[in-house]
Amino acid sequence: METNPTAKASGGRQRAAKHIAIVTMGVKLGNETRGYTRFRFLAELLVREGFEVDLITSSFQHWEKAQRDCANACYRGLPYRIVFIDEPGYTRNLDLGRIRSHRVAAKNLRAHFERTAGTYDLIYAEIPPNDVARTCAEAAEAQRIPFVADINDLWPEAMRMVVNIPVISDVAFYPFKRDARRVYQLLSGAVGTSDEYAARPAQDRQRPYPCATVYVGNDLAAFDAGAQAHESEVNKPEGVIWTTYAGTLGASYDVETLIAAAALLEQDRREKGNNAYLPAIRVQVLGDGPDRAKLQEQASTLDAPVDFRGYLDYEHMAAYLCASDIVVNSLVRTAVQSIVTKIGDYLASGNPMINTGSSTEFRAKVSADGFGVNVEAGNPQALADEIAKLAGHSSLRKIMGAKGRAVAEREFDQPHSYRKIVDLLRTLL
Repeated sequence: METNPTAKASGGRQRAAKHIAIVTMGVKLGNETRGYTRFRFLAELLVREGFEVDLITSSFQHWEKAQRDCANACYRGLPYRIVFIDEPGYTRNLDLGRIRSHRVAAKNLRAHFERTAGTYDLIYAEIPPNDVARTCAEAAEAQRIPFVADINDLWPEAMRMVVNIPVISDVAFYPFKRDARRVYQLLSGAVGTSDEYAARPAQDRQRPYPCATVYVGNDLAAFDAGAQAHESEVNKPEGVIWTTYAGTLGASYDVETLIAAAALLEQDRREKGNNAYLPAIRVQVLGDGPDRAKLQEQASTLDAPVDFRGYLDYEHMAAYLCASDIVVNSLVRTAVQSIVTKIGDYLASGNPMINTGSSTEFRAKVSADGFGVNVEAGNPQALADEIAKLAGHSSLRKIMGAKGRAVAEREFDQPHSYRKIVDLLRTLL
């Protein structure tokens, strides 16, 4: 289903501008409040750079778990054309329903590319979903045009963190492995949200390929504007140190250890009283997810000083991050995520970061760039010790925070960093 019917049509018509298809099953569009903006921003940037762009996405809104009203005026009159691919949808992030839903979307996407053969000069698609990306790769091969994979997670590697049963997992996850291998073998170029992801296709192919690492990042101007606009709405008590986590409350993200660390700090403060200086510390949890009820129960049981703020729109989240004193990138030990979406926002806040993620690449970056500290995953006492150290040293927080903000401006600001993608596409075209 295509919006904006006045956009330039397909076929053999001569075009001055190269026509690019950007394919993503998860993007925040129009007046939607939830979702990622990476591919929407890329579409806008490519149009400004003189390309004609179709942003191809699902009729199903992943974060709302609901069908979009594809006829809504908010999806029209944009500088790029939106093409909605019918998808039945699902209710959970990891279940058979989602697998079946993506399979239908891949089938419908294949039909779209067959109908519009000759329209596009290049196809740019995210992976995962692996079967959707494979459809894009094979369509590009059939039409003899370049295909670029935007690698922002590794399936089935990430799935094994949740379900890792010998033999059974191998069989269950084989289709994901097969599709990923096919994508990596067919791609003309790769963009990774980390160096690790950008290099991943080399394991399944012998031919070299052009690639670029482009962090998910954010639009710093939008982040700063949101934080400033809502600064007065954030009510932070004087003298309290806020340690903040923002993101999903789910399997990969270790908020449980953060809550346990907060309980240890509060217990220590109460026991020592006036005998030692330790400011009051409260953990702010910004976000929602399947584990929220369990985490709230844990915080209540431990009498931990934790505030669950729920899902916040981007502007309010920015305001809370900037009002905080410490930010925590909290991942479980087995998480395969490398450099996650929220890193750009953490760095933009100008606060020091505590990282519990196990990614060798990101741990090295934290140390080399000096914007935070690495802590062993799943260790509440070690995490509590680092929080206490930063809470008691405002000058150290300022130094690390300033370094983080500089990294955000240099490497995570989308208007600047995404030019690497534009340069890669121009080279392939």
